[in-house]
Amino acid sequence: MKKLLILFIFSPLLNFAQIQYTMPSEEDQHEGTWLQWPHNFTYPPWHQEDNEPAFIEMVAALETGENVHIIVYDTNEQIHVQQVLSAASVPLTNVDFYIHPNDDYWTRDNGPIFVYDNNNNLIILDFGFNGWGGDAPYALDNQIPTLIANDLNLPYVDLDGFVLEGGSVEVDGNGSAIMTRSSITGADRNPNLTEMQIENYLTSYLGVTNFIWLDGAFGGSLDITDMHIDGFVKFVNMNTIVTMSNSDLIYWGLSTQDISTLNSAIDVNGSPYSFITLPLTQNNVTTSWGGNVNFKGSYVNYYVANDAVLVPIYNDPNDSSALSIIQTLYPSKTIVGIDCSNMFYEGGMVHCVTQQQPISLASTNINQINQQNNRLIKTVDVLGRRTQHKSNTLLFYIYNDGTVEKKIIIE
Repeated sequence: MKKLLILFIFSPLLNFAQIQYTMPSEEDQHEGTWLQWPHNFTYPPWHQEDNEPAFIEMVAALETGENVHIIVYDTNEQIHVQQVLSAASVPLTNVDFYIHPNDDYWTRDNGPIFVYDNNNNLIILDFGFNGWGGDAPYALDNQIPTLIANDLNLPYVDLDGFVLEGGSVEVDGNGSAIMTRSSITGADRNPNLTEMQIENYLTSYLGVTNFIWLDGAFGGSLDITDMHIDGFVKFVNMNTIVTMSNSDLIYWGLSTQDISTLNSAIDVNGSPYSFITLPLTQNNVTTSWGGNVNFKGSYVNYYVANDAVLVPIYNDPNDSSALSIIQTLYPSKTIVGIDCSNMFYEGGMVHCVTQQQPISLASTNINQINQQNNRLIKTVDVLGRRTQHKSNTLLFYIYNDGTVEKKIIIE
């Protein structure tokens, strides 16, 4: 027989973070998608020419189902982009342009991150961006979120003291996130923050309460992202994870401990995830000019839009298999392969260069996505350590409104 003894309810005495904002799932409805168009101002002379075809393909796939917001370096670049899109017969009806000098095209990492506050208002978060730990130019890119917030007349939160790249955290919109320590907690990103402080940031500003940490690996000059999570892990709904086979994860650089942690991950309700695996390319990726990347490509780095799913492909025999598997995951959407061979040579794929803007909810009667009042966000023991339910033990049940229940379940 179970007896529930609730001793008292109080506001937290410890520094437990409260959810102030929630980042919705990428699968939720978009207002639009943001891109930073490649140019030659930072990396001449062929940066634009090598990567522009993939961007044209993305705009063509996106514009039928949502707006496409393109950040261009200057007025001449806007004219150029309009011309190349028109030459490719891509309608511009749902395409607009924002002129802001920028360093590169990795919008996922440096661009605005859109969240909802507790009143369903759309807010932009401006996390710090330091060029993946100082490995690339970043001064212009670091300004983009605030500039876009001003363009859209949206409020923004200045979080420049916390470095967070969008590709370093995968959220499901329901409280869970998967991350690698190597791309967030390292000395070149956030040397003065403890892991608990970082978790408090992620709880307050992204609505994360279930943290699935992998150690990852520092990539040096070969992977300046230091193993971004979006290269090999993606949520599908709130109970399924898309990833690679264990052998492919080892090839990708994960440790056996990280693979074990991933395979045993549980969701915010304590239930184990289901897993879907995608292959790597059969061969090493080769660029359009014949350059060998000397590494196999990932299909996990895809992007879910309103009407389509944009999937990186590489002119490889495994392209068709990956596209077929992803179609089963999103049967109502059009699966569009985007040739990322040249982009992969520079270190990224489709998800790395896109950033979703969710729809506005404040003017509707829709309840905030995946957020409920008084939701349990974590359970800790008397020493403040995160724990699961235990009978006959004093535990603290912490809720997203800041209240805490101190209780013992006697069995």
